[in-house]
Amino acid sequence: MEPGFSMNHREGDIDTAIRSLGTARIDSPVKGTFFVEDGQRVLINDTLAYIERCMADGVKPATLEIAGPRTKIFFDPSKTKAGIVTCGGLCPGINNVIRGIVLQLYYMYGVKNISGIPYGLQGFIPSYGHPLHDLTPQSVAGIHEIGGSILGSSRGAQDIMEIVDAIERLNLNIMFFIGGDGTLKAASAVAQEIMSRSYKCAVIGIPKTIDNDINYVSKTFGFDTAVKEAKKVIQCAHNEATGAPFGIGLVKLMGRDSGFIAANAALAQGDANFVLVPEVDFDLEGEKGFLACLEQRLKARGHAVVVVAEGAGMRFFDDKLAQKDASGNIKRGDIGIFLKDAIQEYFKAKTMEINLKYIDPSYVIRSVEADASDSIFCGMLAQMAVHAGMSGKTDMLIGVWDNRFVHIPIALSVGERKKIDTHGPLWKSVMESTGQPIMKN
Repeated sequence: MEPGFSMNHREGDIDTAIRSLGTARIDSPVKGTFFVEDGQRVLINDTLAYIERCMADGVKPATLEIAGPRTKIFFDPSKTKAGIVTCGGLCPGINNVIRGIVLQLYYMYGVKNISGIPYGLQGFIPSYGHPLHDLTPQSVAGIHEIGGSILGSSRGAQDIMEIVDAIERLNLNIMFFIGGDGTLKAASAVAQEIMSRSYKCAVIGIPKTIDNDINYVSKTFGFDTAVKEAKKVIQCAHNEATGAPFGIGLVKLMGRDSGFIAANAALAQGDANFVLVPEVDFDLEGEKGFLACLEQRLKARGHAVVVVAEGAGMRFFDDKLAQKDASGNIKRGDIGIFLKDAIQEYFKAKTMEINLKYIDPSYVIRSVEADASDSIFCGMLAQMAVHAGMSGKTDMLIGVWDNRFVHIPIALSVGERKKIDTHGPLWKSVMESTGQPIMKN
């Protein structure tokens, strides 16, 4: 058994082992609940074909450890110090998660010492001089009713050694990282450095990406709210398009690598005629290209609504894709502006008058407060994260799989984005709802 692992659950070709700081020996102070044991697990793939294949190969089907309170915990609550940091772009529900962690630690476990790390990973680095936030039930009261993050955020990598030095100086025992793929990679590196120093600090990730593109996670918080807000924007675009001759409503939505928001919002509203996502290539010019299909739509119905995810059509920006932003993500060309200009030039050349309205609501959507569904979800994620941290789990994240909250090794989720299955029911429903053709020559 590899040092630092509670159990070796290498099943099939997927390593689902969850690291632990050691044996949990302290009775949990949590009352009035159903406890979960490490042996309780959920199948990653419950299809009969997969199970039969595993049986034929003589391997166990891959499973994930179910999240929840344990009967024994690793940390003494009276002596435990916890930290929370939020990184990357804003997302509906961040404050709900912060509040949920604080209330769960304080009231369910009796942990009174909780620090908020300001402005993302910068908050760990002394040279930035950002003061810590003292987090209490009083200081987080009402924060779930506003968008953004009370801790602030930042993008860009920081030195892992300096981060761990800061964690040791603060005597933190549990560190909660709320962020996306880059943040989770940093959290895993922090966890590994902490363990190499034989320091006892659990590192728990709560995946935050409005795009819903984290692997082995069915849904990330903020996604439901984003779809709800994007639906309203598509409705407005439809109103604009139908209010003028040959009106076009062009909406750009979030979705750097995956088009889940664009696809779901288009289905929710039902007014979109074209949905362009990173997973599906399309031609711009030519008889079957997007512009020709748009022209046919306008001549047939007099208006059109186009929804495009920000990461769609990146092959039109090949000269820019070598550049990276502060977080190490490849810089994307602005597909919204690109399409707006291309549409206008195309119809100008044809001397066909159009009325184009371009809407980019990205910063508005990501900054709103969480809706009811996300508020509930964020609270439960926070509770599960605290249970995992107090029991000494580390280098893991909390996610939902098959409608169960589960523990997922960070290494299993990061590095590869979850994408729309273009042969699955979601995309087939989009194609049927929009009636759009395959736009390839």
